[in-house]
Amino acid sequence: MADPSVSQFLQKRRSVLARNMVEPGPDADALDTILSIGVRVPDHAKLAPWRLIVLKGDDRAELGAVAAQAVNAKNGQDEAAMRATESQQFMRAPCVIAVLATPVEHPKIPAIEQILSAGAVCMNVLIAAQSMGFAAQWLTGPAAYEPSVLSRLGGRVGDQVAGFIYLGSVGEIPSERARPALSDIACFGLPEVSA
Repeated sequence: MADPSVSQFLQKRRSVLARNMVEPGPDADALDTILSIGVRVPDHAKLAPWRLIVLKGDDRAELGAVAAQAVNAKNGQDEAAMRATESQQFMRAPCVIAVLATPVEHPKIPAIEQILSAGAVCMNVLIAAQSMGFAAQWLTGPAAYEPSVLSRLGGRVGDQVAGFIYLGSVGEIPSERARPALSDIACFGLPEVSA
């Protein structure tokens, strides 16, 4: 049965910048709902190739310190401003959900399908949070590609950070941004092939 309110919500969905988020973030019950919706994604062979780590309170600062140390080791002492940004990045919102892509070896399911499933988890978490009235933004940044950050999140060799989903309350309503015209990105039927 069609629910026009869902399509209306999706047509207006817009991320709120993490720097524009304020308290409160989702409580335990809201997080349970957000995470439960988050994992209702296509998952070929039911592999559950993702993990979700909820960061609140001091955990955000600890992960930021790990990220800053990694940046320091990579870029040297002259990058003080960048290290400060890295150390504070997870403090921009009351709650951050790290989504890890954790693909496994499977004879029929390629890793790319499993990674895309983790991306779908990120999007579902984003939509679930926003549908419940929370501000949300999906980010990565240099920390997402640092082995020490992945390790601190419990990731193993072969795992990847699919995204950090920042959650809070709306401190500033975002303006609409330009979207590509469908005629530029969608093709109805097979495209012409140039010789």
